Amino acid sequence: MLPAALLLALTSLLVQPSAYVRSGGPPAQQPSGATTAATSPLDYETFKARVQPILTSPRKGNARCTACHSRGGGNAYLEPLTPGSTTYTEEQSRRNFERVQRLVVPGDPLKSPLLINPLAEEAGGSHWHGGGKHWQSQDNPEWQTLANWVRTTSAAPTGLNFQTFKTRVQPILTSPRKGNARCTACHSRGGGNAYLEPLTPGSTTYTEEQSRRNFERVQQLVVPGDPLKSPLLINPLAEEAGGSHWHGGGKHWQSQDNPEWQTLAAWVRGS
Repeated sequence: MLPAALLLALTSLLVQPSAYVRSGGPPAQQPSGATTAATSPLDYETFKARVQPILTSPRKGNARCTACHSRGGGNAYLEPLTPGSTTYTEEQSRRNFERVQRLVVPGDPLKSPLLINPLAEEAGGSHWHGGGKHWQSQDNPEWQTLANWVRTTSAAPTGLNFQTFKTRVQPILTSPRKGNARCTACHSRGGGNAYLEPLTPGSTTYTEEQSRRNFERVQQLVVPGDPLKSPLLINPLAEEAGGSHWHGGGKHWQSQDNPEWQTLAAWVRGS
């Protein structure tokens, strides 16, 4: 459901630059989501029964979500359907659930890319979404189904510190990368990978308001307390150092001893 034509690169944080992108179709085993079905504030059974069917539905005049978002890359938050099948297995549904949560701010539909990117701008949607606008109004029954799922949450505080994010983590996400694109190059362009705000032309830093929006979205890429289950840390980390095989934007850190990686890990651990 996110921009079909988007760079598929998280593609650096929300995002795309760096890309949590894979080349080709997604592998059988995907990286862990920001939360698991057992710990998520969002309801898995509602996702499977009511939300997931919306993501596989045909779209008049537009491609269905699975047409673009199961092809691999930072935008591929859905499993490819088994040839000849129109439904997902239990295992596939659980992997979809883990990844779709990264496009949601629990309790707040209008801050959730899953709901605002395919929603018409005049109805409160974003200007992103290469796959077209599926809903012209928030009264659309599909949109209401997604919104009710997002609102029905038992979300607890993440324990992540905003000031540390703003002063130590966020500068890493805007830093130049030798041989690779900086995170903002891909992850502020819109789509499911765009977890960072676009910088104001001529500016190299974020405003307080932009920083708070970045903080809200980047948390979807983190498992508090566990750096090695957090896509923010493992996707740009070399595989031999414990990273995932994803990230179209290249590997920024060859070792967990890298000072940037250690800064992010300390933030995730709450230290």
